[in-house]
Amino acid sequence: MELSYLDICHSTKMELSFLISSLDIFSLSRCIHLYSSQVGLRYLAGDIGGGNVRCIAMLGAFKDAIRDYSTPPEKNLDKDLLSNINSYVSFLMGCRPCSTSMENAIRILRNRNANLPLSLSESEAKAGLLSDIDRFINKKITSADQVIVKHGVSKIRDGDVLLTCSSSAVVEAMLLSTHDHGKQFRVVVVDSRPKLEGHALLRRLVAKGLSCTYTHIYAVSYKMHEVTKVFMGAASVLSNGTVYSRIGTACVPMVANKFRVIN
Repeated sequence: MELSYLDICHSTKMELSFLISSLDIFSLSRCIHLYSSQVGLRYLAGDIGGGNVRCIAMLGAFKDAIRDYSTPPEKNLDKDLLSNINSYVSFLMGCRPCSTSMENAIRILRNRNANLPLSLSESEAKAGLLSDIDRFINKKITSADQVIVKHGVSKIRDGDVLLTCSSSAVVEAMLLSTHDHGKQFRVVVVDSRPKLEGHALLRRLVAKGLSCTYTHIYAVSYKMHEVTKVFMGAASVLSNGTVYSRIGTACVPMVANKFRVIN
């Protein structure tokens, strides 16, 4: 896999060191499927970001590996394939820790693989696993995102000033969908170092014709007085109602609460 100059500039020395060692390991080992190695190194270089996006990329790598898999002589498909998947997971986690959606997908895939009926042929077992992966993506990611976007659009009114922090694929989809519905609103994009992901979001929103303002997280209180609603991305919501998201996320709703911003 070739990395661009920008990829190298945005990688830390530790990441580059690991990248080089990963390439050396992969060149000497056949246990990592080609597409899985490409996905992992793109995680490392920062080309693939966002929990759900990384999960879909990971599952796509697993699908390619399953399609190419052939059971070795004197081995069982369920145990040998599980061993391969575990090696892929270890490699991907070495490149970047798993998101919540990735952990859920891995657990479901392992469970499904362990419960494959012994009467199934190799092609039938592989087809079943591929179908399970597609079902997970459609039900747990795509459909869930669509429901969230639809609910978010219903909350926005003409004249609203919406604030979001960094970059969330679901929040971006919601803003674009609201704009497509013809509602008039303005967006305040709050960003933070080191990745400054909000800057890329700002460019995409402006390219679509949305009215936007850009600021850094240390100046959020300066902009909060004009905000009417805050929309934040989240990696997951725990059973006790706790929202799990990137570092620094909590300070934005705390400032919003101080300014009595509703929603």
